[in-house]
Amino acid sequence: MGEMSEKGVRTTRKATSLTSARSHAEEYLAYLSGTRNVSKNTIKGYRADIDAFLDWCERKDVDPLTITTPQVRAWLGELRRARYATRTMNRKLSALRGFYNWMIERDFATTSALATMPGPKVGRHLPKVMGDREVRQMLAVVDGESAWDVFDRALVEFLYATGARIQEASNVNLEDIDLVRGSVRLFGKGSKERLVPLYSRARASVGDYLESVRPERAAKASEADGDESARALFLSQRGRRMSAAALRTRFERVVEKAGLPPTITPHTMRHTFATELLNGDADLRSVQELLGHASLSTTQIYTNLSIERLGEVMRQAHPRGE
Repeated sequence: MGEMSEKGVRTTRKATSLTSARSHAEEYLAYLSGTRNVSKNTIKGYRADIDAFLDWCERKDVDPLTITTPQVRAWLGELRRARYATRTMNRKLSALRGFYNWMIERDFATTSALATMPGPKVGRHLPKVMGDREVRQMLAVVDGESAWDVFDRALVEFLYATGARIQEASNVNLEDIDLVRGSVRLFGKGSKERLVPLYSRARASVGDYLESVRPERAAKASEADGDESARALFLSQRGRRMSAAALRTRFERVVEKAGLPPTITPHTMRHTFATELLNGDADLRSVQELLGHASLSTTQIYTNLSIERLGEVMRQAHPRGE
């Protein structure tokens, strides 16, 4: 009887800890949003990762506030068996590491198992880039005069000219773009602002869209979001700001229409932008600024990629390249 009572006390304690952890998670996310000015998309991702972990704790009867190193390893093992990519596992671990460090600082948790757990090692991975021929294929299939051709051409040229993340493209407002001077203001992670030049063809394509397609779409904006839509650069047929997902879908349709592999994404265009700059002798610091990278080490991967491409050119062109 006493043993059953003790087990019941332990179960009640774990349930209480789980409730507290969920409450602390909401406080932590509010802290990131309000004090740290973390983007809504990042907050959404952190919430999903923390909620999934706490659900796992509930299923496995684990106290999240006193979790042990073996229990953390068991969680990582379950992710591995579920065939999560190493990068995804590290992203989840990073989200939880920040959460637990925050709780430890406030004495909400007494365990450092998650805060100090190293992530799985990621193998060296170079980003995929497009060649000039592939870019030309994409632009060739949107060379028509239909509204969507004009829109898609503006989108592809914009991404190729700026190296913008697809979410950044979605967030661009009319006041952010200056076609006379040839520049666009982008807001990256943490609302960090940067100014990126636009080459002449991109200015022409975006200008064509602004003149012949956008006005009709803007006229369809509802009164409820008219002010918001009136500011957005890329609008849907119904006059609404195109979300990142909607812009990604348009890009994927152009890729498919061009007969290119579906592995080519808007982010591939960003990788291509960076690599082309380095191949054209741009310095690494400038590329870092144009991409909006907080750390130079993030940009350095493109140096490796540029060297590999030069090596491939040499192997093909040099008489002893084999």
